[in-house]
Amino acid sequence: MPSINLEKQTIELPGTRRSGQTGVYRNAVHTELTQSFSPKVKTMYDLFKNGLRISRDRPCLGHRPIVNPKTGQRGNYVWQTYREVNHRVTNFGSGLLDMINNTLNNPRTQNIPIGIWSVNRPEWAIADLACAAYSLYTVALYDTLGPDTVEYVINHAEIETVICSADHIADLLQQRHKLPNLKLIISMDTIEDEVPAGAGVASKSAIIKAWAAEKQVLLVDMKSIEAAGKKNRRPHNYPQPSDLSCLMYTSGTTGMPKGAMLSHANFVSAVSGSWKMLGGDENDVSISYLPLAHIFGRITDMLALCFGGRLGYFSGDMNTLVDDIQVLKPTVFATVPRLLNRIYAKLVQSTIDAPGATGALSRRAVATKLANLEQGKGYTHAFWDRLVFNKVKQALGGNVRVMVTGSAPIGKDVMQFLRIAFCCDVREGYGATETTAATAVHFENEYQAGHLGTPFSCNEIKLIDVPEMEYLSTDPYPRGEICVRGPNVFQGYYKDEEKTREAIDEEGWFHTGDIGMINERGCIVIIDRKKNIFKLAQGEYIAPEKIENVYAKDPIVAQIYLHGDSLQSALVAIVVPDPDVLQAMLRAKLPHIAAKKLSYAELCREPEVAKMVLDQLTKVGKKAALRGFEFAKAIYLESEPFSIENELLTPTFKVKRPQAKKYYANHIENMYKALESQVEPEKAKL
Repeated sequence: MPSINLEKQTIELPGTRRSGQTGVYRNAVHTELTQSFSPKVKTMYDLFKNGLRISRDRPCLGHRPIVNPKTGQRGNYVWQTYREVNHRVTNFGSGLLDMINNTLNNPRTQNIPIGIWSVNRPEWAIADLACAAYSLYTVALYDTLGPDTVEYVINHAEIETVICSADHIADLLQQRHKLPNLKLIISMDTIEDEVPAGAGVASKSAIIKAWAAEKQVLLVDMKSIEAAGKKNRRPHNYPQPSDLSCLMYTSGTTGMPKGAMLSHANFVSAVSGSWKMLGGDENDVSISYLPLAHIFGRITDMLALCFGGRLGYFSGDMNTLVDDIQVLKPTVFATVPRLLNRIYAKLVQSTIDAPGATGALSRRAVATKLANLEQGKGYTHAFWDRLVFNKVKQALGGNVRVMVTGSAPIGKDVMQFLRIAFCCDVREGYGATETTAATAVHFENEYQAGHLGTPFSCNEIKLIDVPEMEYLSTDPYPRGEICVRGPNVFQGYYKDEEKTREAIDEEGWFHTGDIGMINERGCIVIIDRKKNIFKLAQGEYIAPEKIENVYAKDPIVAQIYLHGDSLQSALVAIVVPDPDVLQAMLRAKLPHIAAKKLSYAELCREPEVAKMVLDQLTKVGKKAALRGFEFAKAIYLESEPFSIENELLTPTFKVKRPQAKKYYANHIENMYKALESQVEPEKAKL
């Protein structure tokens, strides 16, 4: 890689400035837009073939089988080689096409949507790559989607075939009357009973098959499809780069999701751009746990496979993810702030907030390493790492060379602490489904936080004025809506020309809705959101997500929804406190409450507890230099977490703001009434 100047990370292309917008910015090191790292790599299957060429008989896909059915204990990772995976891809693709053509009587041999519904597992990748090898395209269903959204996506995409884990077969059959297109369900798990049923007793296999037949759906498993394909192999039918690779439904915070059309060229350019910035080779090990119905997970997994690395799947339970990581020992770790904030809170408690000599030693170690980091001296230290941090890095297996966080902003202090605690390169990325995950990312050895680095080599950006919010390209540091253009930008929204025209202009620029700034080092900084804004009664604009991200950095906040509107002059918040942190804070600040041994739900109803949490949030807001009207003036403590099941979270764990507003309408009204009663005596004095 050419030398990197972290003080000048973007270049502005000469002669590209126009009235009301900046010029066009590109990566200062990789100035030419990247379509592919190789002229031979043009499709998703080509990406895998590149890894196959490098690591033919090396491990490819790994999982941890259950070794003790009674306890659910899992063993070490068991691997399939690249050669073995490639054979399975060909067998499954051949069998799938034979089933579609001869059993379902569908004469088409390409551009057919295939649904995939399960948690991350090797069969997911095999099905996905088989579709890529035979010019079919996938439609991923979120494993945690509610029935209404599953119904919408299957019908909107006109899916006849769904490949799923066994636990979703019943879900599909129960909804069959609402899914007129559904004809074939392929189970990733065997549907044949290992032990024959007793005399006169129908087997589970027979029962589920009979139910499917009653619903006029053919039910088979992957094992039988692969066996049939092995007997009648078909040559690969490679797609064109412009063909659809997948329909990825974006988890909007309002209404039903939109189907983003992503081509093979989109994926190739995004993976190629990611490799130029993050590196990767056959010695890398990556863990697959980010949802594969989300673009971030898809790109990080393909990056591992593209260069012949190992891709190990988590066991399907986030509660045992750390155990999976310690067994796998990944070298690359893609993650999200929601997880990192939890890790940060636990590390802080066990290091700098620890009592006695441990805390004193940790505080000195952290202070020394942070000072070095901020001076550009790196994230390692010969003495303090040996004494303190080599133990900390074992939490992620001890081998991580690069960690990438994306999907939401992460606090500066969290980022810097994790860099020195894990002794590795931690980078923040920025992207969207519509840019195939890749828009901007930190350079190697970045030592500052609070920005998003530079554009990937696969795209360029510009900022457009948003005068109603007073963000202008002529500001001392240019500000405006971030627009993205490049071969990684999606083809549009499926069956929705109006939304497509709103998102992509006539010159091919995707309008993100995010407000950005180019700082003195040429880095992109997200400062606001164009869509999720509102005015308070006094006329001040509020970007609630930005403020929520400030508050969420504190360990006491597990989840938060900030509310305000143009009829009110103050903000209020619904806060789900972290139970463990709440107990620790009570013991330190309200011991008389802690002594009552109240349940978590009962604690959330205590006014003193709510005041304690609000005081803590106020401290956090002051430290972050929030303006007076940006502070939450009242809070309601919620003991029931926001979830996909109660329809307050999207599948990517973003708060559904309209739903939250409706769900907590009574509590919001009561908070404003309480605030008014506090103000009234002051008015009376006047």
